[in-house]
Amino acid sequence: MDMTLRLTEEQAHALRQLAEADGVSEQEAVVRAITEAAVRVRAGRIAALSREGRTRYASLLDRLAQ
Repeated sequence: MDMTLRLTEEQAHALRQLAEADGVSEQEAVVRAITEAAVRVRAGRIAALSREGRTRYASLLDRLAQ
C-alpha cells in the first residue's frame, strides 16, 4: 500500500535520527515504529483484560487457590 506521510521539520529530523541510529531507511524506521506501537497497544489491552478478569473472578480464584 502506498502512502504519503506529511511531517513537520521537527518530525522529519527525528525520523532521520531514528533511521540513522538503527541503520535503516526512513521507511523502515516508520514501519518499525508502527509495529512497536501496535505491540504496546495489544499488550495494554491484554493487561486490562487480565486485571478485569482477576477483579471479576477474585473470589473464585481465591477458592481455587486453597
